[in-house]
Amino acid sequence: MRYRPIVTGPRKDAQKFIAQNRAATFHYSISERYEAGIVLRGSEVKSLRDGRADLSEAYAAVERGEVWLRQLHIGAFFGARAFPHDERGLRKLLLHAKEIRYLERCVMREGYTLLPLDLYFRDGRVKVTLGVARGKKVHDKRAAIAARTEDREALALVRAHQQRASRRTS
Repeated sequence: MRYRPIVTGPRKDAQKFIAQNRAATFHYSISERYEAGIVLRGSEVKSLRDGRADLSEAYAAVERGEVWLRQLHIGAFFGARAFPHDERGLRKLLLHAKEIRYLERCVMREGYTLLPLDLYFRDGRVKVTLGVARGKKVHDKRAAIAARTEDREALALVRAHQQRASRRTS
């Protein structure tokens, strides 16, 4: 009978976010989301484990039946000085052929683009959430800001009222 060691670290199946593109949901309306694998070199994965990634300028493109991630910045890894990776190079995304064909049709429609929304580890592998997005107009962004401000002020009023009520009962 073999004994297995007890693992006391974080769960292996838990998702660990590396980077998120928070501005994407403000500037674009996301209609669909897809999870994709990404082809990386060892030094890139080690840099991602250190959290050196930036998704702010990244986008995806479908070319010749393959999906490529462009402008994703992964910082250089100190231990790979002899053979460093390209910090803003092309990176291939791994999706099913049926999904690639569907995404290609979506991007061909007017105004739609593929954006990476977040980058994370799942079961030790790096995954990307791709969003099929359409750009928002300026008035839509203003309406979102106004709604957010209104919600924030209403919540502040409710909290102030609750604090006054709790002081009276004390």
